Amino acid sequence: MTSQNSNTPKNKESSQSPAESRPGPMEVLRGARAQLAELTGMEAESVSSFERTEGDGWMLRVEVLELARVPDTMSLLASYEVTLDAQGALTGYRRVHRYERGRADRS
Repeated sequence: MTSQNSNTPKNKESSQSPAESRPGPMEVLRGARAQLAELTGMEAESVSSFERTEGDGWMLRVEVLELARVPDTMSLLASYEVTLDAQGALTGYRRVHRYERGRADRS
């Protein structure tokens, strides 16, 4: 009769803690850009801010080209605030600012 040790994990995945199975920052950034592009139909140009939220999720500010114009300095861009859960799944987004590429922010 063999006894099985209950402390021995049955597989490698069950031995990982929730923190170990979470994506890293670069995976979160790439995933957020791809998910936002899929939802809006517009490609992200850059991520201008990135932070972890209190609930272990993420909040990003993503710059998106909304309307290409000639010359390029007249193209319309927008900043989107994107929220993600701890695993990097998009939970919401909203446009917070729209501007012409050639214009500086007013402080």
